[in-house]
Amino acid sequence: MTYALPFATVLFDVDGTLIDSNGAHAETWAQACREHDIEAGVSRVRGLVGMGSDNLLPALAQVSDESELGQAIARRKKELFQALIPSLQATRGARALVEYLREQQIELVIATSADDRELTALLKQAGVADLIPRRASKDDAAVSKPDPDIVHAALQRAGSRPEQSVLVGDTPYDIEAAARAGVAAIALRCGGYWSDVDLHGATTILDDPAALLDHLRALRMTGSPNPVQTPPNSDRPPVHVQAANSGR
Repeated sequence: MTYALPFATVLFDVDGTLIDSNGAHAETWAQACREHDIEAGVSRVRGLVGMGSDNLLPALAQVSDESELGQAIARRKKELFQALIPSLQATRGARALVEYLREQQIELVIATSADDRELTALLKQAGVADLIPRRASKDDAAVSKPDPDIVHAALQRAGSRPEQSVLVGDTPYDIEAAARAGVAAIALRCGGYWSDVDLHGATTILDDPAALLDHLRALRMTGSPNPVQTPPNSDRPPVHVQAANSGR
């Protein structure tokens, strides 16, 4: 006997979740800042990856992304990062997990701080572009993660309710954005940098998409209690930028 999965919709983060790109983001942000006379070490940037430029640039360099300098840094970062996309690899089990969820008739939608153009390239490189047609990106939200706007947009795209959905991500920013939208979160360690303590707001923490696939298959066979119950928003403390300097 098999059991239904305890959610109807999965919202996927992309960077660090479906593709191993967080290191490349950190390196290119740091280089773009240096080229504009702003000192930003890769280790400092690494803990901010997962935010969009609207949140990252003020935290990293006290620069607004709407300022002339902020726009110049963001444009250069995009150029540098685009050049690295062909060298990036999908995370272990990414396509197999997405295929399995489709087989189970789970609604799938992307919820990412990347813009549409970058998102298309990343999904293609991750080998899942043909499997997830519904997408919500930075272009669909006023502000990026950890604000909940992108999660709200993704839910709207899928026509899904928060209590029937789960977000799969790899950073505390994913977890906070999900909680603020009333959505449960599953955290994957494959994004690197963050410890399980940092990811404590997730209902489940696993190594990568392959591990999540094994977990979901076992769940269907055993009918275990729901592992993705939505946490109350008030119980999830906001992510503090200072955590980026924790030295992990």
